[in-house]
Amino acid sequence: MYFSDLSASRGEIYNPPILLMVRRVGSNLVPTMIPSCAGNDVDCAAGTTRERTALMKPKWMSRSKCWLVFVLMLGLDAITCPRTLAQTFSVVHSFAGGTDGANPLAGLAIDSSGNLYGTASAGGDSGAGAVFKFNRAGNETVLYSFRGGTDGADPEAGLLLSKGNLYGTTYSGGASDQGTVFELTSTGKETVLHHFTGKLDGAQPQAGLAEDAAGNLYGTTYAGGKAGNGVVFKLTRPENPAGVWTEAVLHSFGKGSDGANPVAGVSFDVAGNLYGTTSAGGTYGEGTVFRLTPSAAGWAEQILHSFAMQGDGGVPYAGIILDSSGNLYGAATAGGEGGSKGGGTVFELTPSSSGWKFNVIYRLAGWSISGSFRNLLLASGKIYATTHCDGSHDAGTVYELTPSSGTWKYTSLHVFTGGSDGLYSFSNLVFDALGNLYGTTKQGGAHGDGVVFKIKP
Repeated sequence: MYFSDLSASRGEIYNPPILLMVRRVGSNLVPTMIPSCAGNDVDCAAGTTRERTALMKPKWMSRSKCWLVFVLMLGLDAITCPRTLAQTFSVVHSFAGGTDGANPLAGLAIDSSGNLYGTASAGGDSGAGAVFKFNRAGNETVLYSFRGGTDGADPEAGLLLSKGNLYGTTYSGGASDQGTVFELTSTGKETVLHHFTGKLDGAQPQAGLAEDAAGNLYGTTYAGGKAGNGVVFKLTRPENPAGVWTEAVLHSFGKGSDGANPVAGVSFDVAGNLYGTTSAGGTYGEGTVFRLTPSAAGWAEQILHSFAMQGDGGVPYAGIILDSSGNLYGAATAGGEGGSKGGGTVFELTPSSSGWKFNVIYRLAGWSISGSFRNLLLASGKIYATTHCDGSHDAGTVYELTPSSGTWKYTSLHVFTGGSDGLYSFSNLVFDALGNLYGTTKQGGAHGDGVVFKIKP
Protein backbone atom coordinates (compact mmCIF):
# COMPACT_ATOMS: atom_id res chain seq x y z
CA MET A 1 0.00 0.00 0.00
CA TYR A 2 1.32 3.39 -0.85
CA PHE A 3 -0.27 6.67 0.19
CA SER A 4 1.43 8.86 -2.35
CA ASP A 5 1.59 12.37 -3.71
CA LEU A 6 0.54 11.60 -7.27
CA SER A 7 1.15 13.79 -10.26
CA ALA A 8 -2.23 12.68 -11.57
CA SER A 9 -4.83 14.35 -13.68
CA ARG A 10 -8.33 14.52 -12.26
CA GLY A 11 -10.14 11.23 -12.65
CA GLU A 12 -7.08 9.17 -13.52
CA ILE A 13 -7.28 5.71 -11.96
CA TYR A 14 -4.38 3.82 -10.42
CA ASN A 15 -4.43 0.26 -9.12
CA PRO A 16 -2.64 0.16 -5.76
CA PRO A 17 -1.50 -3.00 -4.02
CA ILE A 18 -4.00 -2.31 -1.31
CA LEU A 19 -5.72 0.25 0.69
CA LEU A 20 -5.42 3.83 -0.21
CA MET A 21 -4.25 6.04 -2.97
CA VAL A 22 -4.70 9.76 -3.25
CA ARG A 23 -5.65 11.97 -6.14
CA ARG A 24 -4.82 15.61 -6.55
CA VAL A 25 -7.77 18.00 -6.64
CA GLY A 26 -6.44 21.48 -7.11
CA SER A 27 -3.75 21.85 -4.48
CA ASN A 28 -5.24 19.18 -2.23
CA LEU A 29 -4.58 15.46 -1.92
CA VAL A 30 -7.80 13.52 -1.55
CA PRO A 31 -7.58 9.94 -0.23
CA THR A 32 -9.75 7.16 -1.56
CA MET A 33 -9.79 3.48 -0.78
CA ILE A 34 -11.45 0.28 -1.92
CA PRO A 35 -10.91 -3.31 -0.85
CA SER A 36 -9.62 -5.41 -3.72
CA CYS A 37 -7.44 -5.41 -6.61
CA ALA A 38 -5.10 -5.44 -9.60
CA GLY A 39 -2.31 -3.50 -11.18
CA ASN A 40 0.26 -0.83 -10.40
CA ASP A 41 1.23 1.02 -7.30
CA VAL A 42 2.93 4.29 -6.70
CA ASP A 43 6.08 4.57 -4.65
CA CYS A 44 5.60 6.87 -1.69
CA ALA A 45 9.14 8.11 -1.61
CA ALA A 46 9.82 8.46 -5.33
CA GLY A 47 6.37 9.33 -6.66
CA THR A 48 6.83 6.97 -9.59
CA THR A 49 4.65 4.13 -10.80
CA ARG A 50 5.96 0.57 -10.80
CA GLU A 51 4.41 -2.80 -11.40
CA ARG A 52 3.52 -5.03 -8.44
CA THR A 53 1.27 -7.92 -7.58
CA ALA A 54 -2.38 -7.57 -8.57
CA LEU A 55 -4.53 -6.01 -5.90
CA MET A 56 -7.10 -3.15 -5.94
CA LYS A 57 -9.07 -0.87 -8.22
CA PRO A 58 -10.05 2.28 -6.39
CA LYS A 59 -13.05 4.43 -7.11
CA TRP A 60 -12.14 8.07 -6.93
CA MET A 61 -14.06 10.43 -4.71
CA SER A 62 -13.66 14.16 -5.16
CA ARG A 63 -13.48 16.53 -2.22
CA SER A 64 -16.78 18.09 -3.30
CA LYS A 65 -18.50 14.71 -3.23
CA CYS A 66 -16.90 13.94 0.11
CA TRP A 67 -18.30 17.12 1.59
CA LEU A 68 -21.70 16.48 0.02
CA VAL A 69 -21.87 13.08 1.71
CA PHE A 70 -20.72 14.57 5.00
CA VAL A 71 -23.24 17.44 4.84
CA LEU A 72 -26.08 15.09 3.99
CA MET A 73 -25.13 12.88 6.93
CA LEU A 74 -25.40 15.84 9.28
CA GLY A 75 -29.11 15.83 8.58
CA LEU A 76 -29.58 12.29 9.83
CA ASP A 77 -31.15 11.90 13.25
CA ALA A 78 -28.57 9.25 14.15
CA ILE A 79 -25.67 11.69 13.80
CA THR A 80 -25.03 13.90 16.81
CA CYS A 81 -22.34 16.45 17.51
CA PRO A 82 -19.38 14.69 19.16
CA ARG A 83 -18.39 15.68 22.66
CA THR A 84 -15.03 17.42 22.93
CA LEU A 85 -13.06 17.71 26.16
CA ALA A 86 -10.14 19.96 26.94
CA GLN A 87 -6.90 18.17 26.20
CA THR A 88 -3.34 19.02 25.27
CA PHE A 89 -1.98 18.13 21.83
CA SER A 90 1.67 18.47 20.88
CA VAL A 91 3.99 17.32 18.12
CA VAL A 92 6.89 15.28 19.47
CA HIS A 93 8.69 15.11 16.12
CA SER A 94 8.12 16.23 12.55
CA PHE A 95 9.82 13.89 10.12
CA ALA A 96 12.05 15.72 7.65
CA GLY A 97 11.96 12.99 5.00
CA GLY A 98 15.69 12.35 5.11
CA THR A 99 17.76 10.09 7.30
CA ASP A 100 15.28 10.51 10.17
CA GLY A 101 12.59 8.70 8.16
CA ALA A 102 9.30 9.65 6.54
CA ASN A 103 5.66 8.62 6.26
CA PRO A 104 4.97 6.28 9.18
CA LEU A 105 2.05 3.98 8.37
CA ALA A 106 1.65 2.44 11.82
CA GLY A 107 1.73 3.41 15.46
CA LEU A 108 4.26 2.93 18.20
CA ALA A 109 5.46 0.43 20.79
CA ILE A 110 6.51 1.63 24.25
CA ASP A 111 8.92 0.10 26.77
CA SER A 112 8.88 0.26 30.57
CA SER A 113 11.09 3.36 30.54
CA GLY A 114 8.71 5.27 28.29
CA ASN A 115 10.82 5.04 25.13
CA LEU A 116 8.83 4.86 21.89
CA TYR A 117 9.66 2.61 18.92
CA GLY A 118 8.24 2.64 15.41
CA THR A 119 8.83 2.37 11.68
CA ALA A 120 8.91 4.89 8.88
CA SER A 121 7.82 3.50 5.51
CA ALA A 122 10.19 5.81 3.63
CA GLY A 123 13.25 7.92 4.32
CA GLY A 124 16.31 6.64 6.11
CA ASP A 125 19.78 6.46 4.58
CA SER A 126 18.54 4.74 1.40
CA GLY A 127 14.96 5.99 1.23
CA ALA A 128 13.65 2.48 1.92
CA GLY A 129 12.39 3.14 5.42
CA ALA A 130 13.75 3.09 8.94
CA VAL A 131 13.25 1.85 12.50
CA PHE A 132 13.36 4.67 15.05
CA LYS A 133 13.31 5.31 18.79
CA PHE A 134 12.23 8.37 20.78
CA ASN A 135 13.27 8.82 24.38
CA ARG A 136 11.05 10.51 26.94
CA ALA A 137 12.57 13.88 26.09
CA GLY A 138 11.44 13.47 22.47
CA ASN A 139 14.89 12.92 20.98
CA GLU A 140 15.03 10.56 18.03
CA THR A 141 17.56 7.82 17.35
CA VAL A 142 17.43 5.94 14.06
CA LEU A 143 18.11 2.35 15.03
CA TYR A 144 18.22 0.95 11.49
CA SER A 145 17.88 2.22 7.93
CA PHE A 146 16.71 -0.33 5.38
CA ARG A 147 18.87 -0.54 2.29
CA GLY A 148 16.04 -1.78 0.08
CA GLY A 149 17.70 -5.06 -0.86
CA THR A 150 17.68 -8.43 0.87
CA ASP A 151 17.42 -6.70 4.26
CA GLY A 152 13.90 -5.51 3.41
CA ALA A 153 12.16 -2.29 2.37
CA ASP A 154 8.98 -0.32 3.03
CA PRO A 155 8.08 -1.28 6.61
CA GLU A 156 4.38 -0.54 6.98
CA ALA A 157 3.63 -2.24 10.29
CA GLY A 158 4.33 -1.55 13.93
CA LEU A 159 6.94 -3.32 16.02
CA LEU A 160 6.87 -6.07 18.63
CA LEU A 161 9.21 -5.43 21.58
CA SER A 162 10.37 -8.64 23.26
CA LYS A 163 13.29 -9.20 25.63
CA GLY A 164 15.12 -6.14 24.39
CA ASN A 165 14.79 -6.99 20.70
CA LEU A 166 12.42 -5.56 18.11
CA TYR A 167 10.52 -7.70 15.61
CA GLY A 168 8.68 -6.49 12.54
CA THR A 169 7.86 -6.94 8.88
CA THR A 170 8.65 -5.16 5.64
CA TYR A 171 6.19 -4.99 2.77
CA SER A 172 8.85 -5.46 0.10
CA GLY A 173 12.52 -6.22 -0.21
CA GLY A 174 14.06 -9.50 0.81
CA ALA A 175 15.49 -12.18 -1.45
CA SER A 176 12.35 -12.24 -3.66
CA ASP A 177 11.22 -8.62 -3.10
CA GLN A 178 8.03 -9.94 -1.50
CA GLY A 179 8.75 -8.77 2.03
CA THR A 180 10.46 -10.01 5.16
CA VAL A 181 10.17 -10.71 8.86
CA PHE A 182 13.12 -9.19 10.72
CA GLU A 183 14.74 -8.99 14.13
CA LEU A 184 16.60 -5.92 15.35
CA THR A 185 18.79 -6.25 18.44
CA SER A 186 19.49 -3.51 20.96
CA THR A 187 22.88 -3.03 19.28
CA GLY A 188 21.24 -2.28 15.92
CA LYS A 189 22.02 -5.61 14.25
CA GLU A 190 19.28 -6.60 11.79
CA THR A 191 18.61 -10.24 10.92
CA VAL A 192 16.03 -11.34 8.38
CA LEU A 193 14.16 -14.27 9.92
CA HIS A 194 12.15 -15.06 6.79
CA HIS A 195 12.18 -13.94 3.17
CA PHE A 196 8.71 -14.26 1.63
CA THR A 197 8.78 -15.80 -1.83
CA GLY A 198 5.37 -14.65 -3.05
CA LYS A 199 4.28 -18.26 -3.39
CA LEU A 200 2.67 -20.59 -0.83
CA ASP A 201 4.48 -18.96 2.10
CA GLY A 202 2.85 -15.58 1.47
CA ALA A 203 3.78 -12.13 0.20
CA GLN A 204 3.65 -8.46 1.14
CA PRO A 205 3.01 -8.42 4.90
CA GLN A 206 1.40 -5.21 6.10
CA ALA A 207 0.80 -6.25 9.71
CA GLY A 208 2.88 -6.54 12.82
CA LEU A 209 3.56 -9.70 14.78
CA ALA A 210 2.23 -11.57 17.81
CA GLU A 211 4.32 -13.79 20.09
CA ASP A 212 3.46 -16.89 22.11
CA ALA A 213 4.96 -17.96 25.43
CA ALA A 214 7.71 -19.92 23.66
CA GLY A 215 8.82 -16.88 21.68
CA ASN A 216 7.39 -18.04 18.36
CA LEU A 217 6.06 -15.33 16.05
CA TYR A 218 2.70 -15.16 14.26
CA GLY A 219 1.50 -12.85 11.51
CA THR A 220 -0.31 -12.40 8.21
CA THR A 221 0.51 -11.55 4.64
CA TYR A 222 -1.77 -9.61 2.36
CA ALA A 223 -1.01 -11.72 -0.73
CA GLY A 224 0.51 -15.06 -1.65
CA GLY A 225 -0.70 -18.44 -0.45
CA LYS A 226 -2.64 -21.06 -2.38
CA ALA A 227 -5.17 -18.61 -3.85
CA GLY A 228 -3.05 -15.47 -3.74
CA ASN A 229 -5.28 -14.02 -1.02
CA GLY A 230 -2.80 -14.07 1.84
CA VAL A 231 -1.89 -16.38 4.71
CA VAL A 232 -1.59 -16.64 8.46
CA PHE A 233 1.92 -17.85 9.32
CA LYS A 234 4.01 -18.99 12.25
CA LEU A 235 7.76 -18.58 12.63
CA THR A 236 9.20 -21.10 15.09
CA ARG A 237 12.10 -19.88 17.18
CA PRO A 238 15.14 -22.19 16.93
CA GLU A 239 16.34 -23.91 20.11
CA ASN A 240 19.86 -22.74 19.30
CA PRO A 241 20.01 -18.93 19.13
CA ALA A 242 22.26 -19.27 16.08
CA GLY A 243 19.78 -21.57 14.37
CA VAL A 244 17.28 -20.88 11.61
CA TRP A 245 13.70 -19.78 12.16
CA THR A 246 11.17 -22.02 10.40
CA GLU A 247 8.00 -20.73 8.74
CA ALA A 248 4.75 -22.71 8.63
CA VAL A 249 1.49 -21.57 7.02
CA LEU A 250 -1.37 -22.02 9.48
CA HIS A 251 -4.07 -20.96 7.04
CA SER A 252 -4.08 -19.96 3.40
CA PHE A 253 -7.06 -17.78 2.55
CA GLY A 254 -9.10 -19.19 -0.29
CA LYS A 255 -12.00 -17.98 -2.38
CA GLY A 256 -15.74 -17.83 -1.93
CA SER A 257 -16.95 -17.29 1.61
CA ASP A 258 -13.45 -17.51 3.07
CA GLY A 259 -11.77 -14.24 3.91
CA ALA A 260 -9.13 -12.62 1.74
CA ASN A 261 -6.31 -10.09 1.99
CA PRO A 262 -5.66 -9.53 5.71
CA VAL A 263 -4.17 -6.15 6.48
CA ALA A 264 -4.06 -6.59 10.26
CA GLY A 265 -2.20 -9.18 12.28
CA VAL A 266 -3.56 -11.75 14.72
CA SER A 267 -4.24 -11.79 18.47
CA PHE A 268 -4.24 -14.65 21.00
CA ASP A 269 -6.85 -15.56 23.58
CA VAL A 270 -5.94 -17.37 26.80
CA ALA A 271 -6.71 -20.75 25.20
CA GLY A 272 -4.22 -20.21 22.36
CA ASN A 273 -6.74 -19.45 19.61
CA LEU A 274 -5.88 -16.78 17.06
CA TYR A 275 -8.26 -14.01 15.95
CA GLY A 276 -8.01 -11.61 13.05
CA THR A 277 -9.75 -9.83 10.21
CA THR A 278 -9.59 -9.88 6.44
CA SER A 279 -10.19 -6.74 4.41
CA ALA A 280 -12.08 -8.61 1.68
CA GLY A 281 -13.75 -11.94 1.05
CA GLY A 282 -16.49 -13.49 3.14
CA THR A 283 -20.09 -14.08 2.13
CA TYR A 284 -20.54 -10.54 0.79
CA GLY A 285 -16.98 -9.77 -0.27
CA GLU A 286 -16.63 -6.99 2.33
CA GLY A 287 -14.31 -8.73 4.79
CA THR A 288 -14.50 -11.06 7.77
CA VAL A 289 -13.62 -11.67 11.39
CA PHE A 290 -12.04 -15.13 11.78
CA ARG A 291 -10.75 -17.49 14.43
CA LEU A 292 -8.06 -20.16 14.03
CA THR A 293 -8.17 -23.02 16.55
CA PRO A 294 -5.19 -25.37 16.99
CA SER A 295 -5.60 -29.14 17.00
CA ALA A 296 -3.57 -32.24 16.34
CA ALA A 297 -4.72 -32.10 12.71
CA GLY A 298 -3.66 -28.47 12.26
CA TRP A 299 -5.39 -25.13 12.58
CA ALA A 300 -9.11 -24.93 11.81
CA GLU A 301 -10.65 -21.67 10.60
CA GLN A 302 -14.07 -20.40 11.66
CA ILE A 303 -15.64 -17.26 10.21
CA LEU A 304 -17.21 -15.37 13.11
CA HIS A 305 -18.69 -12.56 11.01
CA SER A 306 -18.95 -11.68 7.33
CA PHE A 307 -19.38 -7.96 6.74
CA ALA A 308 -22.27 -6.94 4.50
CA MET A 309 -21.46 -3.20 4.14
CA GLN A 310 -24.78 -2.38 5.76
CA GLY A 311 -25.23 -1.29 9.36
CA ASP A 312 -22.32 -3.52 10.31
CA GLY A 313 -19.82 -1.71 8.08
CA GLY A 314 -17.24 -3.29 5.83
CA VAL A 315 -13.58 -3.50 4.85
CA PRO A 316 -11.97 -4.04 8.28
CA TYR A 317 -8.33 -3.03 8.07
CA ALA A 318 -7.93 -2.96 11.85
CA GLY A 319 -7.35 -6.19 13.72
CA ILE A 320 -8.97 -7.72 16.80
CA ILE A 321 -8.30 -6.97 20.46
CA LEU A 322 -9.71 -8.92 23.40
CA ASP A 323 -10.88 -7.89 26.86
CA SER A 324 -10.43 -9.95 30.03
CA SER A 325 -13.81 -11.65 29.47
CA GLY A 326 -12.91 -12.90 26.00
CA ASN A 327 -15.01 -10.36 24.10
CA LEU A 328 -13.58 -9.20 20.78
CA TYR A 329 -13.36 -5.58 19.59
CA GLY A 330 -12.47 -4.21 16.18
CA ALA A 331 -13.22 -1.57 13.58
CA ALA A 332 -14.58 -1.61 10.05
CA THR A 333 -13.15 1.20 7.95
CA ALA A 334 -16.21 1.84 5.79
CA GLY A 335 -19.99 1.80 5.85
CA GLY A 336 -22.27 1.69 8.85
CA GLU A 337 -25.16 3.67 7.37
CA GLY A 338 -26.10 1.23 4.61
CA GLY A 339 -24.05 0.65 1.48
CA SER A 340 -20.86 2.68 1.40
CA LYS A 341 -22.42 5.51 3.44
CA GLY A 342 -20.82 6.21 6.77
CA GLY A 343 -17.28 6.40 8.07
CA GLY A 344 -17.01 2.89 9.43
CA THR A 345 -17.99 1.17 12.64
CA VAL A 346 -16.54 0.06 15.97
CA PHE A 347 -17.87 -3.39 16.85
CA GLU A 348 -17.92 -6.06 19.53
CA LEU A 349 -18.22 -9.82 19.21
CA THR A 350 -19.43 -11.63 22.33
CA PRO A 351 -19.18 -15.42 22.79
CA SER A 352 -22.28 -17.33 23.84
CA SER A 353 -23.52 -20.91 23.90
CA SER A 354 -25.20 -20.37 20.53
CA GLY A 355 -22.22 -18.77 18.82
CA TRP A 356 -20.80 -15.28 18.52
CA LYS A 357 -23.04 -12.23 18.77
CA PHE A 358 -22.00 -9.26 16.62
CA ASN A 359 -22.89 -5.78 17.86
CA VAL A 360 -22.00 -2.34 16.52
CA ILE A 361 -21.11 -0.17 19.49
CA TYR A 362 -20.51 3.03 17.52
CA ARG A 363 -20.96 4.26 13.94
CA LEU A 364 -18.39 6.83 12.90
CA ALA A 365 -19.38 9.86 10.89
CA GLY A 366 -17.33 10.15 7.73
CA TRP A 367 -17.24 9.30 4.07
CA SER A 368 -16.20 6.42 1.87
CA ILE A 369 -13.39 4.54 3.67
CA SER A 370 -12.34 7.13 6.22
CA GLY A 371 -12.55 5.26 9.52
CA SER A 372 -10.14 3.56 11.92
CA PHE A 373 -7.29 1.87 10.11
CA ARG A 374 -5.24 0.28 12.90
CA ASN A 375 -6.08 -1.63 16.07
CA LEU A 376 -8.16 -0.08 18.82
CA LEU A 377 -6.67 0.54 22.25
CA LEU A 378 -8.75 -0.71 25.19
CA ALA A 379 -7.73 0.90 28.49
CA SER A 380 -9.69 1.25 31.75
CA GLY A 381 -12.85 0.19 29.97
CA LYS A 382 -12.52 2.91 27.30
CA ILE A 383 -11.61 2.61 23.63
CA TYR A 384 -9.09 4.91 21.96
CA ALA A 385 -8.36 5.09 18.25
CA THR A 386 -7.58 7.25 15.24
CA THR A 387 -9.32 7.74 11.93
CA HIS A 388 -7.25 8.45 8.90
CA CYS A 389 -9.13 10.99 6.79
CA ASP A 390 -12.42 12.14 8.28
CA GLY A 391 -12.97 15.16 10.50
CA SER A 392 -13.66 18.75 9.52
CA HIS A 393 -10.43 18.96 7.51
CA ASP A 394 -10.58 15.46 5.95
CA ALA A 395 -7.24 14.91 7.68
CA GLY A 396 -8.07 12.39 10.40
CA THR A 397 -9.01 12.42 14.07
CA VAL A 398 -8.21 10.94 17.48
CA TYR A 399 -11.19 9.84 19.56
CA GLU A 400 -12.31 8.12 22.75
CA LEU A 401 -15.35 5.89 23.32
CA THR A 402 -16.68 5.57 26.88
CA PRO A 403 -19.38 3.06 27.93
CA SER A 404 -22.40 4.86 29.35
CA SER A 405 -25.79 3.34 30.27
CA GLY A 406 -25.66 0.62 27.64
CA THR A 407 -24.27 2.85 24.89
CA TRP A 408 -20.87 4.28 24.03
CA LYS A 409 -20.21 8.01 24.21
CA TYR A 410 -17.89 9.56 21.60
CA THR A 411 -15.34 12.18 22.66
CA SER A 412 -13.14 13.94 20.14
CA LEU A 413 -9.56 14.22 21.40
CA HIS A 414 -8.07 15.91 18.33
CA VAL A 415 -9.07 16.84 14.80
CA PHE A 416 -6.07 17.05 12.49
CA THR A 417 -5.89 20.17 10.33
CA GLY A 418 -3.55 18.69 7.72
CA GLY A 419 -0.91 21.29 8.62
CA SER A 420 1.85 21.28 11.19
CA ASP A 421 -0.13 18.97 13.50
CA GLY A 422 -0.24 16.15 10.94
CA LEU A 423 -2.27 14.69 8.09
CA TYR A 424 -3.77 11.19 7.69
CA SER A 425 -3.29 8.98 10.74
CA PHE A 426 -2.84 5.25 10.11
CA SER A 427 -1.83 4.70 13.70
CA ASN A 428 -2.71 2.67 16.72
CA LEU A 429 -2.30 4.51 20.03
CA VAL A 430 -0.25 3.76 23.15
CA PHE A 431 -0.36 5.17 26.68
CA ASP A 432 2.67 6.01 28.77
CA ALA A 433 2.75 5.70 32.57
CA LEU A 434 1.66 9.34 32.94
CA GLY A 435 -1.51 8.88 30.91
CA ASN A 436 -0.28 10.48 27.69
CA LEU A 437 -1.36 9.04 24.34
CA TYR A 438 1.08 8.73 21.45
CA GLY A 439 0.59 8.05 17.74
CA THR A 440 1.72 9.05 14.26
CA THR A 441 0.49 10.64 11.06
CA LYS A 442 1.65 9.71 7.59
CA GLN A 443 1.91 13.22 6.23
CA GLY A 444 1.78 16.79 7.50
CA GLY A 445 4.05 18.32 10.09
CA ALA A 446 6.69 20.97 9.54
CA HIS A 447 8.12 19.17 6.51
CA GLY A 448 5.08 17.31 5.20
CA ASP A 449 6.51 13.87 5.94
CA GLY A 450 4.49 12.97 9.02
CA VAL A 451 4.70 13.43 12.77
CA VAL A 452 4.82 11.65 16.10
CA PHE A 453 2.18 13.28 18.32
CA LYS A 454 1.26 13.32 22.00
CA ILE A 455 -2.15 13.93 23.58
CA LYS A 456 -2.99 14.37 27.22
CA PRO A 457 -6.70 13.36 27.32
